[in-house]
Amino acid sequence: MEAEFRKIDEPGSWNAIYQEIRQQSSELPCKLAKLPENKTRNRYRDVSPFDHSRIRLQLGANDYINASLISVDEAQRSYILTQGPLPNTCGHFWEMVWEQGTMGVVMLNRVIEKGSVKCAQYWPPREEREAIFEDTNFKLTLVSEDIKSYYTVRQLELENLSTLETREILHFHYTTWPDFGVPESPASFLNFLFKVRESGCLNSDKGPVVVHCSAGIGRSGTFCLVDTCLLLMSMRKDPSTVRIRDVLLEMRRYRMGLIQTADQLRFSYLAVIEGAKCIMGDTSLQESWKELSNEEDVPPEFTPPPPHSRPQGPINGTVEPSFFPEEIVVAQNNFHTRSAPPETELRWRGGGDGATSQSPTVPADQPGGQVGSKEPDPKARMEPHQLHETETQQGLNQDQAAAAGDDSLEAQGAWTPLLANMCLCTALALGAYICYRACFH
Repeated sequence: MEAEFRKIDEPGSWNAIYQEIRQQSSELPCKLAKLPENKTRNRYRDVSPFDHSRIRLQLGANDYINASLISVDEAQRSYILTQGPLPNTCGHFWEMVWEQGTMGVVMLNRVIEKGSVKCAQYWPPREEREAIFEDTNFKLTLVSEDIKSYYTVRQLELENLSTLETREILHFHYTTWPDFGVPESPASFLNFLFKVRESGCLNSDKGPVVVHCSAGIGRSGTFCLVDTCLLLMSMRKDPSTVRIRDVLLEMRRYRMGLIQTADQLRFSYLAVIEGAKCIMGDTSLQESWKELSNEEDVPPEFTPPPPHSRPQGPINGTVEPSFFPEEIVVAQNNFHTRSAPPETELRWRGGGDGATSQSPTVPADQPGGQVGSKEPDPKARMEPHQLHETETQQGLNQDQAAAAGDDSLEAQGAWTPLLANMCLCTALALGAYICYRACFH
């Protein structure tokens, strides 16, 4: 594998190899994701689960969730790759975790990235400790939180309020993996991967682990590809028979667009080569990965999510052009959600006042954009589902500016009659005073 890596790396052929993988990837039907009733359950309109591998929910009349089951029979490993939950799909997310018997959730993105909302916060913050998802009747409790420099491990308790049964869920959150990019180093990534492995939530006797980023294809695909290749190497007598390219093409039969950039493909090779040394017997590497990753350092500052703005009136929603000219998108971000569909109420417990708290809304069918792309060749044509972990930042900024303008105009409209009356009264009083002075003095 190292020889294959050098053969590609020395002439800088990663983009060419990546383009070949894209061309050879399966294009399978995903009709259910395109149904009108499922539109608001998709974060990106062109990242959809294939019909044959999609996860089916068991509660309610609609069984749709944007999630795909990837099974690697030889490795006896299964993953559920899904998008970052939307505010209206957080309950569906935890329903899926419960119904699939999942023990661990792997989150590879941050809630806010480059000023954009990439995922609803679907777990309770430390200040609240509990969250209730009334649409699916589940309660989630934050039991503990272990914060490292670049990842956090949370112990959660998921309770089915219908049966009063509870389960422990581990939440592994990688907090420094950039959108459309790669981790700091193979050492830090492998240290995180082996933490997940050591927890047992990837074992075949457990339900499939849930892995997500924003779209559930780029960073999620990298994580699953490296783990699968290392597992196959440890199972086969001849590790050299494991070909990353073939494994990736097989996994792409279950979810579109896994691995989004040539950089992520190159990083996958580096991580597998480094991890193989540990798999083949050099167990001291795990300790060196931990040291190199500096996991005990102080974590970087987190950017807080923007405040939730309360809708102020029946103002029409903004319709703006899509990234693709023939389509339009209804902006649904939280800065003006007047025409957005109703969201699932996520009621936090802890304040005692019954107030609701929700993460800001992201456009459910927002088009992808090339902003932030890590493609080495800027002239290469990008397939639609390759564009989705990075939102069209310019459009988002314009939408926020328009919302701010709407709010300021509303404020002016509300005060204009009062100001006019005050000015009129002042003018009349001043005129009467001038007349009095002129006539009697």
